[in-house]
Amino acid sequence: MLSTERLMLIPHSCELLQAEIHDHAELSRLLNASVPSNWPPESTIDALPFFLSSVESAVGQIGWFGWYAVSKQTAATHSPELVGGGGFMGPPSRGSAQVGYSVIDQHQGRGYATELVKSLIQWALSHSECDVVVAETEWSNPASVRVLEKSGFSRIGEPSVGGGSRFQISAGTSEVDSS
Repeated sequence: MLSTERLMLIPHSCELLQAEIHDHAELSRLLNASVPSNWPPESTIDALPFFLSSVESAVGQIGWFGWYAVSKQTAATHSPELVGGGGFMGPPSRGSAQVGYSVIDQHQGRGYATELVKSLIQWALSHSECDVVVAETEWSNPASVRVLEKSGFSRIGEPSVGGGSRFQISAGTSEVDSS
């Protein structure tokens, strides 16, 4: 588990993913947080079985796939709530890991994505097998571009698919070190 100022990040496990796919009440119980009715984000619904299969087949690689982002309880939030998620496309390959993230609609624009991404970058680059974290986003998603820029990423070129940009951050980058 990782902790930021306002979030608890909980890595995917087989038990959590099974609950996410089949029983939101159980997911809520396991996360000790409310699960909004619009969970999971539309962009990840079809990928859940893949995430489960990846976690099942990668024993000892917890954290290199997905993480749940749960808001911490405060006077303003009243109780913890699942606000988003993020993770990697698997363990690093040749020293590089690719990050992705999503925050559900009602929690967008509050800085949760940036907080999530910065924590995931720091976690990934703390492992000796990861020297670089990359991300891709489309120009049609300027909020995502801004999250990457605020998280310390630099544009390095074209994405593997579509119109947008590929971003990178490396170990030793001051933004990551100061997070």
